[in-house]
Amino acid sequence: MAEQRGQAADDPVMTRIGQIAMLQHAGDREEAQQRFAALWEEIGPHADPLHRCTLAHYMADTQQDPAEELRWDLLALEAADGLTDGSAAPAHTAPAVRGFYPSLHLNLAADYARLGRPDTARDHLREARAHVDALADDGHGHQVLGGIERLERELAAADGPAQGTPGSLGRPRAEGEAGGG
Repeated sequence: MAEQRGQAADDPVMTRIGQIAMLQHAGDREEAQQRFAALWEEIGPHADPLHRCTLAHYMADTQQDPAEELRWDLLALEAADGLTDGSAAPAHTAPAVRGFYPSLHLNLAADYARLGRPDTARDHLREARAHVDALADDGHGHQVLGGIERLERELAAADGPAQGTPGSLGRPRAEGEAGGG
């Protein structure tokens, strides 16, 4: 994450994403959503995968509709995959994206849980767990790991005698981190 923050200072698109994220975290979700959407249109579908991943991750956080949140989280994962395939990845960002996967999969697991698809949610939790070794031993890493553990407990409790409703599961996102990583 420190490497990514340093890159943001030299990258005008990442700087803009960070500025819009500050609006979002200050509680102006609608304004942030509008600005993220405008930036998404501006950068286009062939932009740097790091930009698309980060922007889609934050855009997901602004959504009220769980299906739209899922759509944006899937776009974030697709962009992250573009960073790791080597074809479009700048050499300096490809290794760093590995740390995004636990959060990206956690976010998808939470989306699927909220949409009443616990089996798919569990699949993404397994993917998140498979990548936890890429997390730093810091606040963000602990937050993501805690989110994975909470959602695992919530899904297990929903399987128990008092089954939860599909929309009753919370959103254990690792908010505030670009690309979740």
